[in-house]
Amino acid sequence: MTNLSQQVFDATASTYDRDRSRLIPGCDTFYRWALDLIPPRAKTIVDLGAGSGLLTVLVRNRFPHAHIHLIDFSAPMLEIARTRLGNDPNVTFHQANYITEPLPDQLCAVVSSLSIHHIDDAEKRALCHKIFAALKPGGAFINAEMVAGPTPALEARYKALWLEHIRANGATEQQIADSLYRNQEDRCAPVADQLAWLSEAGFTNVDCWYKDNRFAVLAATKPI
Repeated sequence: MTNLSQQVFDATASTYDRDRSRLIPGCDTFYRWALDLIPPRAKTIVDLGAGSGLLTVLVRNRFPHAHIHLIDFSAPMLEIARTRLGNDPNVTFHQANYITEPLPDQLCAVVSSLSIHHIDDAEKRALCHKIFAALKPGGAFINAEMVAGPTPALEARYKALWLEHIRANGATEQQIADSLYRNQEDRCAPVADQLAWLSEAGFTNVDCWYKDNRFAVLAATKPI
């Protein structure tokens, strides 16, 4: 199946930031868990699928002396990130597909938010190995992600409750329509599968630290 994620995100880049807080129940908590799981002395951090830099700004604020690499394949999204982050000499932008392009090495942490679910399961599994190789011993991978229900019935329940919650949170029908347009390229995987792929790649301390319906924060550590 052709993956049209880049085209979809290029087309909706201008509204993405505005929509985010309305479309993720518990948005602040979701991101706080991702930040809290980054090693406290991290000096080199990669944000995979960084998009408009929403997570990157939070990482920069928490780790003001770290060098951060943003990797994303969407030029319009990265332009928003450049505007948001300014001329920070400790921030490097890479317009690239992290599936096919090499990652920086000797990393203290790799973080990602709402990106990896756009790739196929075989690519997710391979990416776990790629990230493991790029990390220093003791480095961490933190994935704040949208996940699939473990059964079709639960997947349907996830979606129904998500729609109920975001409408109660004030999401407009246009915001919902834009989100569903982006979701057409989703390839979400259940939490259990993703934890198994991380363990298979060699990670330890593999766990799901936070989960609210379809939004979860997974983390794992490369052994010392």
